[in-house]
Amino acid sequence: MLKNGRYSSWFRTPLGEGSGVVTVADGRITGGDIALSYEGSYADDGENFTATFRTWRHSHGAPAVLGADDLEITVSGKSPTGKVVSASGFAKQIPDLLFEVTLVRMDD
Repeated sequence: MLKNGRYSSWFRTPLGEGSGVVTVADGRITGGDIALSYEGSYADDGENFTATFRTWRHSHGAPAVLGADDLEITVSGKSPTGKVVSASGFAKQIPDLLFEVTLVRMDD
């Protein structure tokens, strides 16, 4: 089960890598990094989870790791049994550009 809390995030694409922080709370995801904000929702059935969120640029800076700023992203993976979550995803606007994400739950 994806537990409520803050997670550090690490995104990897063929175009580059990036990191940020996301907060997971009761089906909602919010977060951001140095240049982008994220907001959306997730569902977890105890074995797998799926999250859908949008991204948008909040300040000038590093290029987005998917090559665009305003995207609708879907991520899915196995529900975590510990503090580390691995998943893969794609952006609706760029479906052929797949990426990986690792979330690490921060201690409370």
